[in-house]
Amino acid sequence: MNQSSFPNLTLRPPRSPRVRLGGYVILARMLDKGRAALAGQAGEYKFNSPMDQHWLRFTGISAEALKVELALGKGDGEILASIQEHASHKREAWEIQQWSAYFNERGPDSDADTLEFFVNGVSRFSQVREDIKTWFDLLDLDDHVSFSGLP
Repeated sequence: MNQSSFPNLTLRPPRSPRVRLGGYVILARMLDKGRAALAGQAGEYKFNSPMDQHWLRFTGISAEALKVELALGKGDGEILASIQEHASHKREAWEIQQWSAYFNERGPDSDADTLEFFVNGVSRFSQVREDIKTWFDLLDLDDHVSFSGLP
C-alpha cells in the first residue's frame, strides 16, 4: 500500500468503529485515521483520540509504534500480524471478543459532564433521534451527517 492509496478523510469518513479487524472494534477506524494523518488528509479526524487510546491501552501498543508501521505502507493484515507479535498485552480471542462487545455497547458514564457532552453531541446532529445510545452510535451519526448532511 502506498500513500496515494491512503484514505482521504476530507472526502469520506473512516470506517465505523464497529468494523472489526482481528476481532477488535476501533482498530480499522484508527488505521484509517493514522493513514490519513500521514498523508495530510485527516480533516477533522484525530489519530490517537481518546477512543483510540482505549484500544492502545488494551493491547499495549503505542500510538507512535503503530504510526511507524502505517508509514511503512503496510496493509491491514500486515498491521494485525505486527500487533499480534508486538503487543505487550497478549490477548486471547475471547478477551478481544469481550472487550469489543463492551465497547460496541458502551454509552456515556453517569457523571453529569459526560452525559452533557453526549447529549450535546447528539443534539448537534439531530433533535429527533432517540436511538443514539452508545458512543459508536454517536460517531456513526456524526460521520453520516458530516458527509451526507442527513440526520
